Amino acid sequence: MNSLSLAPRRRLAPVLAVCLLLPVSTGTARAGASTNPPPAIPRHIPRPLPDHPGNIFLAGESVSVVAPDHLPATGGSWRLLDEEDRPVEILGGNRTGWKPGGRLALGELPVGYYRLEFLAADGELLEWTAAGVLAPLRAPVPFDSPVGVDAAIAWFAADDPVNQRRHARFAALAGVNWIRDRLRWRDLEPARGRFAGETSYDTAATIQHEEGLQVLQVFHDTPPWARDGGSGGEFAPDLRDVHRLGAALARRFKGRVQAWEPWNEANVATFGGHTVDQMCAWQKAAWLGFKAGDPGVIVGWNVTTTVPTEQQTAGLAANDTAPFYDTYNIHTYDWAHAYAGLWGPAREAAGGKPIWITESDRGFKHLGNAPWNDLSRTGERLKAEYVTQSYAQSLFAGADRHFHFILGDYHEPSGVQFGLLRRDFTPRPAYLALAAVGRFLAGAECLGRWRPGPDITVVAFRGRPDGESCDVLVAWAEKDVDWPQRGTTVADLRLPEGVVPRAVFDFLGRPAAGISPLGSAPRFILLPAGLAERVPLEPRPLPASVGPNRESTTRFSRPAPFPVVLQARLPASRKVKVVDRPWSEGYAYRFVPGETVEVPIRIYNFGDKTLTGCLRADPAGTGWSVAAPAPTFAIGPGDQLAVAVRVTFGANEGDGPGCADGWLSLLAQMGYEGSSRLALRFVVPKEQ
Repeated sequence: MNSLSLAPRRRLAPVLAVCLLLPVSTGTARAGASTNPPPAIPRHIPRPLPDHPGNIFLAGESVSVVAPDHLPATGGSWRLLDEEDRPVEILGGNRTGWKPGGRLALGELPVGYYRLEFLAADGELLEWTAAGVLAPLRAPVPFDSPVGVDAAIAWFAADDPVNQRRHARFAALAGVNWIRDRLRWRDLEPARGRFAGETSYDTAATIQHEEGLQVLQVFHDTPPWARDGGSGGEFAPDLRDVHRLGAALARRFKGRVQAWEPWNEANVATFGGHTVDQMCAWQKAAWLGFKAGDPGVIVGWNVTTTVPTEQQTAGLAANDTAPFYDTYNIHTYDWAHAYAGLWGPAREAAGGKPIWITESDRGFKHLGNAPWNDLSRTGERLKAEYVTQSYAQSLFAGADRHFHFILGDYHEPSGVQFGLLRRDFTPRPAYLALAAVGRFLAGAECLGRWRPGPDITVVAFRGRPDGESCDVLVAWAEKDVDWPQRGTTVADLRLPEGVVPRAVFDFLGRPAAGISPLGSAPRFILLPAGLAERVPLEPRPLPASVGPNRESTTRFSRPAPFPVVLQARLPASRKVKVVDRPWSEGYAYRFVPGETVEVPIRIYNFGDKTLTGCLRADPAGTGWSVAAPAPTFAIGPGDQLAVAVRVTFGANEGDGPGCADGWLSLLAQMGYEGSSRLALRFVVPKEQ
């Protein structure tokens, strides 16, 4: 995961130009601002629900924990522990006896994570449950706060408004600004052009809006009626379908859903194994549709996963895709200490636009104690520590918004548990860590990173924890190692002269006595505003193509969006997996030396006027040639036109010129009105 080697950069090759001769009116908003004004969301200071689901309380409340309802009616005793199995003393109360399903009164407890164990008369552990005490937020969460969480509420609590409310309230209590949900296309549009009435997605969106959360929604399925022989895990072949869907979703959820991702991880086999040109064409059609429905909605890139590659970035640039995403979205399951080094291609692909990490975690195997599938005690603590490290390192590495995966109880067949909550909503320590991040990094802007000694990381922020402007240092000591070796590093942190903390808190939000000795559990060091300037900070990394005001200065400086979209329709049998750097995945088209290939192309007009144009092919590079069909055509608004491009690949024999891997670049040029580009990456084996 830590290798930073890059595969050789592929050359860009031939261009096919399409000239459309008539003036054009797009009928589609050209602006896609990603920094909208604060939305009309009823943001307030949240309180736990009256029945305190999940045993979550605020400091100052009297804590009462629900005993598991399957305990024996009579038993021995119970005890209260923290995340490190240290006994927690409480005032008064009887530590013997319980009523299954009843509440045990624990009185007021300080901020922290608590494990309540029920013991038989001989001391054997019968069962346990968990509780959490959070610091109450003193101010509403700022709308520019970088803290998000993936929650998939509409799926976790399908057709269940009560539990949808619980999930949303847990996110709000943790100081979350953005929350990620999911929907299925087939549920909302069961037949082409026919949309369902009120669904679970509508109630989930309404509830999250009422809870003061900004919502990012994603879909990644194609309904049967739109597949044309393909699978439900692949893009719909007709881009008019996703354009219509985007417009309908934007109108339907306007004000309740602030941002959209028009697919999930399309570059990997799990979600279709699409080529970069397919992803770019899909993105353009979806963006134009969403903007037609609501010009102010945020439309992110259809989210790439695995290690970012230069080839993926080159594909986005070659397809002139930057105007068609307002945020550049990626997922990461790499170690947080590697983020800054791995994300160079993503920072360039963003072209100065905000980078959103909409899924992030590092897998940890659960114990296999179905149906709970809990982590080990050590695993729970290490995972909670990692949550804080991940947010801090991500914001340093270039992210503007970071979403942890995932709020609810969720484990995969691989045996990895991801959930911050258990299946009964009781917390894991990592949920308390999320709440500490949400509180202390509220409205935070990363100032830089400091490495004062071996294995010590300090990331500096300017933010508004508890509604007050101040600087925040997030500090911990850890080696760049895997889970079994983590959690043992200890170091002495000394702040520069004159940098005196105003307060120090630990990774669960509890007041801490000081900053040293520093271990793997991060500390939040609060400083008066401006004092972090005395810390010798390493600035956040920016690609060379981004200027001081985050504007793009090279290949991602592109014109405004245009309503014509080009799409290649090659068969899936042409696709081949490519691994351009370790732990990456992508797909290209495989061609055989000496063959001639008809490349089917669709031209879509998402504008509101008929376009007339011509088609011509520029000369190809050495070893292969391109021929285009007759040049004149017309395409009406909302229509598509099928054409074909003939590509002949020279034989790769001996030391002759042959044909190398590269890009087939197609350009639709509409005079002075605009242009649209399609670039296909292909690989040609040297020997069959």
